Amino acid sequence: MGKKNKAEKKGKNGKKKDELLAEPHDLASILVQAARSMRTVLSRNLLESGLYAGQDGVMLALAETDGLTAGGLAAKLGVKAPTMTRTIGRMEAQGFLERRPDDDDARLTKVYLTEPGRNRLQTIAEAGQHSENLATRGLTDKQVRTLMKLLRAVDSNLQAARAAD
Repeated sequence: MGKKNKAEKKGKNGKKKDELLAEPHDLASILVQAARSMRTVLSRNLLESGLYAGQDGVMLALAETDGLTAGGLAAKLGVKAPTMTRTIGRMEAQGFLERRPDDDDARLTKVYLTEPGRNRLQTIAEAGQHSENLATRGLTDKQVRTLMKLLRAVDSNLQAARAAD
Protein backbone atom coordinates (compact mmCIF):
# COMPACT_ATOMS: atom_id res chain seq x y z
CA MET A 1 0.00 0.00 0.00
CA GLY A 2 1.35 3.35 -1.02
CA LYS A 3 0.87 6.75 0.51
CA LYS A 4 -2.48 8.45 -0.05
CA ASN A 5 -2.46 11.64 -2.03
CA LYS A 6 -4.06 14.75 -0.51
CA ALA A 7 -7.44 14.19 -2.18
CA GLU A 8 -7.64 10.67 -0.75
CA LYS A 9 -6.91 11.61 2.87
CA LYS A 10 -9.91 11.20 5.11
CA GLY A 11 -11.13 13.71 7.66
CA LYS A 12 -12.48 13.04 11.16
CA ASN A 13 -15.89 12.02 9.82
CA GLY A 14 -14.44 9.41 7.46
CA LYS A 15 -15.10 11.39 4.31
CA LYS A 16 -12.39 12.27 1.86
CA LYS A 17 -11.29 15.88 2.08
CA ASP A 18 -12.48 16.63 -1.44
CA GLU A 19 -15.95 15.31 -0.47
CA LEU A 20 -16.10 17.88 2.32
CA LEU A 21 -15.80 20.77 -0.12
CA ALA A 22 -19.20 22.03 -1.20
CA GLU A 23 -20.17 22.06 -4.82
CA PRO A 24 -21.33 25.42 -6.18
CA HIS A 25 -24.87 24.09 -6.59
CA ASP A 26 -24.97 23.35 -2.84
CA LEU A 27 -24.85 27.05 -1.91
CA ALA A 28 -28.61 27.54 -1.66
CA SER A 29 -29.19 24.49 0.52
CA ILE A 30 -26.27 25.35 2.80
CA LEU A 31 -27.42 28.97 3.19
CA VAL A 32 -31.01 27.94 3.88
CA GLN A 33 -29.95 25.32 6.43
CA ALA A 34 -27.59 27.72 8.20
CA ALA A 35 -30.33 30.37 8.33
CA ARG A 36 -32.82 27.85 9.74
CA SER A 37 -30.35 26.68 12.35
CA MET A 38 -29.55 30.26 13.36
CA ARG A 39 -33.25 31.13 13.55
CA THR A 40 -33.97 28.03 15.68
CA VAL A 41 -31.22 28.89 18.16
CA LEU A 42 -32.31 32.53 18.30
CA SER A 43 -35.94 31.52 18.81
CA ARG A 44 -34.99 29.29 21.72
CA ASN A 45 -32.94 32.10 23.25
CA LEU A 46 -35.87 34.55 22.90
CA LEU A 47 -38.63 32.23 24.09
CA GLU A 48 -38.01 32.78 27.80
CA SER A 49 -38.68 36.51 27.31
CA GLY A 50 -42.06 35.80 25.71
CA LEU A 51 -40.92 36.62 22.18
CA TYR A 52 -41.39 34.46 19.09
CA ALA A 53 -39.40 34.15 15.89
CA GLY A 54 -39.66 37.29 13.79
CA GLN A 55 -40.81 39.52 16.63
CA ASP A 56 -37.24 40.50 17.42
CA GLY A 57 -36.82 42.01 13.96
CA VAL A 58 -40.00 44.07 14.36
CA MET A 59 -38.86 45.39 17.72
CA LEU A 60 -35.35 46.18 16.49
CA ALA A 61 -36.77 48.00 13.45
CA LEU A 62 -39.01 50.08 15.72
CA ALA A 63 -36.14 50.74 18.12
CA GLU A 64 -34.29 52.20 15.15
CA THR A 65 -37.30 54.13 13.77
CA ASP A 66 -40.31 54.17 16.06
CA GLY A 67 -43.65 54.98 14.49
CA LEU A 68 -43.60 53.01 11.24
CA THR A 69 -46.68 51.88 9.34
CA ALA A 70 -47.37 48.16 9.02
CA GLY A 71 -46.48 48.42 5.33
CA GLY A 72 -43.23 50.22 6.15
CA LEU A 73 -42.29 47.52 8.65
CA ALA A 74 -43.17 44.78 6.16
CA ALA A 75 -41.00 46.37 3.47
CA LYS A 76 -38.12 46.93 5.87
CA LEU A 77 -38.19 43.31 7.06
CA GLY A 78 -38.90 41.74 3.66
CA VAL A 79 -42.24 40.14 4.56
CA LYS A 80 -45.71 40.47 3.10
CA ALA A 81 -48.09 43.05 4.58
CA PRO A 82 -50.69 40.50 5.83
CA THR A 83 -47.96 38.63 7.71
CA MET A 84 -46.81 41.87 9.32
CA THR A 85 -50.36 42.83 10.26
CA ARG A 86 -50.85 39.49 12.06
CA THR A 87 -47.47 39.84 13.79
CA ILE A 88 -48.31 43.37 14.95
CA GLY A 89 -51.69 42.19 16.27
CA ARG A 90 -50.07 39.40 18.25
CA MET A 91 -47.36 41.70 19.63
CA GLU A 92 -49.96 44.32 20.53
CA ALA A 93 -51.90 41.66 22.46
CA GLN A 94 -48.64 40.77 24.26
CA GLY A 95 -48.21 44.43 25.21
CA PHE A 96 -44.97 44.99 23.24
CA LEU A 97 -46.43 47.37 20.63
CA GLU A 98 -49.25 49.83 20.20
CA ARG A 99 -50.94 51.27 17.12
CA ARG A 100 -51.79 54.96 17.02
CA PRO A 101 -53.13 57.29 14.33
CA ASP A 102 -50.45 59.38 12.64
CA ASP A 103 -50.24 62.94 13.97
CA ASP A 104 -50.00 64.44 10.47
CA ASP A 105 -52.28 62.10 8.50
CA ALA A 106 -55.14 60.50 10.45
CA ARG A 107 -55.68 58.02 7.61
CA LEU A 108 -52.40 56.33 8.58
CA THR A 109 -51.86 54.12 11.60
CA LYS A 110 -48.34 53.83 12.94
CA VAL A 111 -46.79 51.24 15.21
CA TYR A 112 -44.79 52.14 18.31
CA LEU A 113 -42.90 50.21 20.96
CA THR A 114 -44.46 50.25 24.42
CA GLU A 115 -42.42 50.44 27.61
CA PRO A 116 -42.55 46.63 28.04
CA GLY A 117 -41.42 46.35 24.40
CA ARG A 118 -38.49 48.68 25.02
CA ASN A 119 -37.59 46.66 28.10
CA ARG A 120 -37.15 43.57 25.89
CA LEU A 121 -34.56 45.18 23.60
CA GLN A 122 -31.64 44.22 25.86
CA THR A 123 -32.90 40.63 25.98
CA ILE A 124 -33.09 40.59 22.18
CA ALA A 125 -29.53 41.93 21.92
CA GLU A 126 -28.24 39.31 24.37
CA ALA A 127 -30.07 36.48 22.59
CA GLY A 128 -28.66 37.63 19.26
CA GLN A 129 -25.14 37.86 20.65
CA HIS A 130 -25.38 34.40 22.20
CA SER A 131 -26.65 32.96 18.90
CA GLU A 132 -23.85 34.65 16.96
CA ASN A 133 -21.26 33.33 19.41
CA LEU A 134 -22.54 29.78 18.90
CA ALA A 135 -22.65 30.18 15.12
CA THR A 136 -19.11 31.51 14.86
CA ARG A 137 -17.47 29.25 17.43
CA GLY A 138 -14.03 28.29 16.18
CA LEU A 139 -13.85 31.07 13.60
CA THR A 140 -11.36 33.91 13.83
CA ASP A 141 -12.50 37.53 13.86
CA LYS A 142 -11.14 37.87 10.33
CA GLN A 143 -13.13 34.84 9.16
CA VAL A 144 -16.31 36.26 10.71
CA ARG A 145 -15.75 39.62 9.01
CA THR A 146 -15.14 37.85 5.69
CA LEU A 147 -18.24 35.70 6.14
CA MET A 148 -20.36 38.77 6.84
CA LYS A 149 -18.94 40.59 3.83
CA LEU A 150 -19.66 37.62 1.57
CA LEU A 151 -23.18 37.13 2.91
CA ARG A 152 -23.93 40.83 2.38
CA ALA A 153 -22.71 40.52 -1.21
CA VAL A 154 -24.90 37.43 -1.79
CA ASP A 155 -27.90 39.22 -0.28
CA SER A 156 -27.24 42.33 -2.36
CA ASN A 157 -27.07 40.24 -5.55
CA LEU A 158 -30.33 38.51 -4.70
CA GLN A 159 -32.08 41.76 -3.74
CA ALA A 160 -30.99 43.35 -7.03
CA ALA A 161 -32.29 40.36 -9.00
CA ARG A 162 -35.61 40.53 -7.15
CA ALA A 163 -35.93 44.27 -7.81
CA ALA A 164 -35.24 43.71 -11.52
CA ASP A 165 -38.16 41.24 -11.81
